Amino acid sequence: MNVAVTVADCANSDPAVVKSGRIRKSVANAIQKEVKALCGLEASSVATEDGHSILSENEQHSCDEFSAIENLRELSSKKKKSKRHRENNAVAETGANYPIDIWLLLASYIRPEDVMNFALICKNAWIVTCTAAFWIRLYKRYYKMNVYLPVRLLPECMYKLHCLRACVIRSLYHMYEPFCSLVAKSPPIPELTPDTLANSKCLLFWYKKAGGNRSENMWEFNFKFKKQHPKLKNHSLKELQPPSKYKEVHFNPDNDCYLLQVSTLNFIFIPIVMGMTLAYFTINVSTDMRHHRVRLVFQDSPVWNGKKPRGDQGVQIVLDPVHTVHLLDWWHPKYPFSSRA
Repeated sequence: MNVAVTVADCANSDPAVVKSGRIRKSVANAIQKEVKALCGLEASSVATEDGHSILSENEQHSCDEFSAIENLRELSSKKKKSKRHRENNAVAETGANYPIDIWLLLASYIRPEDVMNFALICKNAWIVTCTAAFWIRLYKRYYKMNVYLPVRLLPECMYKLHCLRACVIRSLYHMYEPFCSLVAKSPPIPELTPDTLANSKCLLFWYKKAGGNRSENMWEFNFKFKKQHPKLKNHSLKELQPPSKYKEVHFNPDNDCYLLQVSTLNFIFIPIVMGMTLAYFTINVSTDMRHHRVRLVFQDSPVWNGKKPRGDQGVQIVLDPVHTVHLLDWWHPKYPFSSRA
């Protein structure tokens, strides 16, 4: 086809449509010839009137048949896609949905270190790990009469639902051998400075005299921290909460809390830092090359968005020389907790 069609003829604001709302004659003739070429018609078999093609009855009938065939094909294609979609959904939903009693029975054979993996199997398995029955059975399975336990962790005190999960986990670090060995392997001085306490808030601080193997009187400084999380605009990113009827079982006032214990060879004055945020924490070699040195920097607010805290700002605490440094999780046997929990 030798008719020249400009870019403007294909634009959104088609200049071929004049102000009267009618298509230009040259454009209409070009479209008409192209349609007749596709249908195998002669150019003279169809008359034109003011640039609009007028199809004969036979041509209109053939075009109607063609449109009907296309509609049937589209409908058939949609049905096939819909059927395929239903089949895919059916395949995805295959499998048996076992009642929660089955998962509670299986939970009786789960090791303490596999509780998280078991809870990730399905929703019912997770709900089982939220129940008081699950944690009481876990406690009874590993209870040993010859092991010393704090008063709150004794069998006669485990009937309380309040903080039951936390108490069972604490007791396992007294009775369950794999957990006890993990606690026993902790070195007196960590090889690397822990980054767990970054942006943690100091809740409590106390010190006391501590006896040791040395002839000197050592002092033990304790800092209780609570991990602070950035405020999320999207509330859906919050951690999964247990069902409301099991909130007492899962309640733990020491959740996300840590205790930093630093023992020194002499007393060091410590400024008040309770309520402040730990911005900088390092453990390195002391100046005498015989001991270690701990440096803590506290600021009024946490530092987010990947910004690095400045070590020259805030309240600075330097403990030197240091004998031992221990960072205790809330479940550690040496972590202090209230017997009324």
